[in-house]
Amino acid sequence: MCGIVGYIGPRQASDVLLGGLARLEYRGYDSAGVAIINSAEIDVVRRVGKLVNLSEAIAATPIPGTVGIGHTRWATHGRPSEENAHPHIDCTGRIAVVHNGIIENYLELREELAQAGHILRSETDTETVAHLVEAYYDGDLVEAVSKTIERLDGAYALGVVHLDSPGTLVAARKDSPLIIGVGEGESIVASDIPAVLEYTREVLVLADGQIAKVTAEGITVTDLVGTEVEPEMIHVEWDLEAAEKGGFEDFMLKEIYEQPKAIRETLRGRMGADGQIQLSELQMSPEQVVAIDRVFILACGTSYHAGIVAKSLIEQWARIPVEVEVSSEFRYSDPIVDDETLVVAITQSGETADTLAGVREARERGAKVIAITNVVGSRVTRESDGVLYTHAGPEIGVAATKTFTAQIAALTVLALKLAQAKGMLPDERVENLWVELTRVPDIVEAILEDLQAIDDCAAAYTDVYSTLFLGRGIGVPVAMEGALKLKEISYIHAEAYAAGEMKHGPIALISEDVPVVVVATQGATYEKVVSNIQEVRARGAEVIAVATHGDDSIRSHAEHVLYIPATPEALSAIPATLPLQVLAYRIAKLRGCNVDQPRNLAKSVTVE
Repeated sequence: MCGIVGYIGPRQASDVLLGGLARLEYRGYDSAGVAIINSAEIDVVRRVGKLVNLSEAIAATPIPGTVGIGHTRWATHGRPSEENAHPHIDCTGRIAVVHNGIIENYLELREELAQAGHILRSETDTETVAHLVEAYYDGDLVEAVSKTIERLDGAYALGVVHLDSPGTLVAARKDSPLIIGVGEGESIVASDIPAVLEYTREVLVLADGQIAKVTAEGITVTDLVGTEVEPEMIHVEWDLEAAEKGGFEDFMLKEIYEQPKAIRETLRGRMGADGQIQLSELQMSPEQVVAIDRVFILACGTSYHAGIVAKSLIEQWARIPVEVEVSSEFRYSDPIVDDETLVVAITQSGETADTLAGVREARERGAKVIAITNVVGSRVTRESDGVLYTHAGPEIGVAATKTFTAQIAALTVLALKLAQAKGMLPDERVENLWVELTRVPDIVEAILEDLQAIDDCAAAYTDVYSTLFLGRGIGVPVAMEGALKLKEISYIHAEAYAAGEMKHGPIALISEDVPVVVVATQGATYEKVVSNIQEVRARGAEVIAVATHGDDSIRSHAEHVLYIPATPEALSAIPATLPLQVLAYRIAKLRGCNVDQPRNLAKSVTVE
């Protein structure tokens, strides 16, 4: 959530800041602003609403300067307003601050500052940071920021500039992502990599508790006690074009079409010539893998649904009991984990605050933790014992699509690895499943080649107010993900249930005004699902069925059928998800919704 961009170098800062913030719009925001140093003062411009409002204000009254900070804010403390928008300044107007995260003790700090004579003009927690820097500043901006963050409880990524130090930008982080693009004679601080790619692919990744003194000539990183440290540097393989729309109408549609590539890249190199699944990233010895007697999966939102798919596969193939827990509940539930428990933390961004808290709790209790993430260098990669990357490339749309299917691909490989290590599946069976898994990207491509049935279906249901999604077995998490996609981008109420649960309450909601989406692909429970469909139709509801090619009989039970190619039941989650992603997208577009930036949502939830 929120976005930070800071610049120091030879270019006009306003151009770099606005361009960088535009590439961070996917993170979600409700206001935006910049602070730029000129020779005599810090010019601050802030606007409520979309970034175009800020751009128009700056175009009307240009603000020259080559050093500045910018921010897109997603309201936490205080309503969206110009007064609450970032950057925030101190009493003197000589210090400006941008901040992502939440300062949990801000009320205490605010009262202290007010008693000391500081005048605070906003409702935000962030403004206290600017006034603390003012109070501690004695000619050394890095020292003032260091003393300030010693007083802060909570999460933060900070960018700070001072009129008295016009050649310096100070950045610091704790529990909120912050990177620095290292160019020739320029540096760009940002919340995420797309904001810097126009200028450099060399990126410094700040770790927790680190402070960076950023100048045009170079960057010095220290820890909280002032000791200089060697920062982590990464070279970004993907380019700016990969983060742009590439001719598609929306990022979400582009990312839906990128799924075959994302799945292939995630699977690449995972099967050795000896027929063994290759997962050296687990950082576990063969003996440790064999000793695993329980798996705990931690995740939120879409990643949680991927975790439920993984539960089915791991239990079916490896015969290891699996629990899937919403990350925000894990550390408060007094979980039963030990050194023979494998904890799998799934987080697209690698910065999800609740999942990170769960990772720490699990490791403190002795569990081995592996992370599944899409972002190299993200926080979870440092806090876990091992990391299994998805290789989906940047996902800009807030609603996860390609990262979800890439997560399922990675989790499927993990399930095969556990089954093989435990001796629960013979190598021949593993190889056969692997061959079928490598065909999934081709199946996804085949689905994307003909979307007419989905388009026709979407046109029929643009005005509904509520929907139900049903499935059985592996169709349950598919239904859950389909319902989530519909509600988050079209704002239509949607709920998902195991189909057998329908008679235990949800059937009361069914009427001719509530269409029901049913995952009815071929599998062990197919006949049961058809019976559930008949119960739905008996109450007057129209049915949209996701079914397997060749199943002509399903047409007599549904108003619309969205076919997918035949796939082994255990591997059907990815193909069955595709029609529901596209259906949600088409309905949202017909309703005039912004599919890339759904209201109230952010791409990376970095506060609890």
